[in-house]
Amino acid sequence: MLRLAITTAFVLTAIPVSADEATIEDVTYKSSGDTFTFSVTIRHAETGWDDYADGWRVVLEDGTELGLRVLYHPHANEQPFTRSLSGVEIPSDVGKVFVEARTNTEGWGETRYPVEISR
Repeated sequence: MLRLAITTAFVLTAIPVSADEATIEDVTYKSSGDTFTFSVTIRHAETGWDDYADGWRVVLEDGTELGLRVLYHPHANEQPFTRSLSGVEIPSDVGKVFVEARTNTEGWGETRYPVEISR
């Protein structure tokens, strides 16, 4: 019985603790025809290289990716932070897109930030 308790305790402590997903606080955009530049503000409880927001993307409602911004390093001392992505092409018949954030530990978050597109 003691062996089972010790094994169970070891297994439970070996399971990584889930981190929070990155939160998108704001999205702005500028357009030039069907090409857009998005600026996205993200907040995440980063701990450094072990857990940080490592990207965000613009997608259609069906999940089709229109643009991806990779974040190559942590921003633990810069919260929230804003990064931009240019050259995102949005078809003229699309009136709404979504922005999703990703962390290096959790992957893509479940929360989508809706953005109404006006031309």
